[in-house]
Amino acid sequence: MAETAELKKAPYVIEWRDGFKIGVGQVDQEHRHLFTLVRALNLDSVDQTVEELLDYVVTHFTNEQELMEKSGYPAFEQHLKLHEEFGAQVADFLGSGEAWTEDRVQELRRFLNKWLIGHIMTHDLRFGKWYANQQRASSPVVVQATQEPGGFFARLFGSRKHSAHGGPSHAAHR
Repeated sequence: MAETAELKKAPYVIEWRDGFKIGVGQVDQEHRHLFTLVRALNLDSVDQTVEELLDYVVTHFTNEQELMEKSGYPAFEQHLKLHEEFGAQVADFLGSGEAWTEDRVQELRRFLNKWLIGHIMTHDLRFGKWYANQQRASSPVVVQATQEPGGFFARLFGSRKHSAHGGPSHAAHR
């Protein structure tokens, strides 16, 4: 019985694998960093890690969407909608008002890992294949990586001055 309790408490962690690559260097690097941030979620630093994760998701989605738009990706609007739906799901989870517990941290980690893998291995991979074909046919599109939040997540979660809980962020004062 004690073994079962220990297994239940073990963190749900999925490591980055090269099999998750979509063949777009910047996007692959950002995906790898997202896995690192999800892996770092723990009860002791959950508020700080969630804030850092949200900031980086904003950066990643902004960069990925800009690359899709500038390259003329035909499924851009559908992809944008998937990002917006993800943002709404995360906002619902974080806005529930529930206190952080080990189980809630694990639930968030499980959701984020499953969403990331499913999204990367279907939608982002589809973009990666399309993008590679476009690059063979023309000159590459270069998108400057940004650190400023923009688009849907910036509107949904606000600027760096507000935490996921709606109050002032401690990270903004570092």
